Amino acid sequence: MAKLDEARNVGVGSRIALAGHPIHAMLVTFPIALVVATLGGDVLWWLTADPFFARVSLWTSGWGFGLGVLSGLAGTAELLAGPGIRRRPESWTHAVAAMMLLATIGANWGMRLFDAQAAVLPWGLVLSLGGLVFVGLAGWQGGKLVFEHQVGVMIEGDEEGEEEPQPDLPAVLGTPAP
Repeated sequence: MAKLDEARNVGVGSRIALAGHPIHAMLVTFPIALVVATLGGDVLWWLTADPFFARVSLWTSGWGFGLGVLSGLAGTAELLAGPGIRRRPESWTHAVAAMMLLATIGANWGMRLFDAQAAVLPWGLVLSLGGLVFVGLAGWQGGKLVFEHQVGVMIEGDEEGEEEPQPDLPAVLGTPAP
């Protein structure tokens, strides 16, 4: 267990950043808001039968999917670039929940492309609710990474170019540890 504790202290600062601000954290707010807006549009279409709300859900699901893909690319680059991030189980559960979210909102948008009104009930609403569930799961794990493990947080004393401490990890299959 001591080796895992050592790995927890490996650098978790953001490597994919713009002026010190993590790009994934900046982008992720848009797909979250758009998933919630898609569900709102579906519920309002269900209550009013106004075609405007079906179009709202079409556009919010499409933009949510597109911006979710961009956010996912930034998050994947962050995951692969940071050894301290890769070693945390929450990183992987966050990634899996985010991929499931992307699949759900992508299917939701694709289903609406041909007839936005006909797609709302029942499957559009079901997929919108599923998207909300996956937003919650991915957000929960992402929050754990930021607030509990300080992933992507700038800590006073962190300087650009400072070498990250390397943990003393065991050798794998007889190869010497780095």
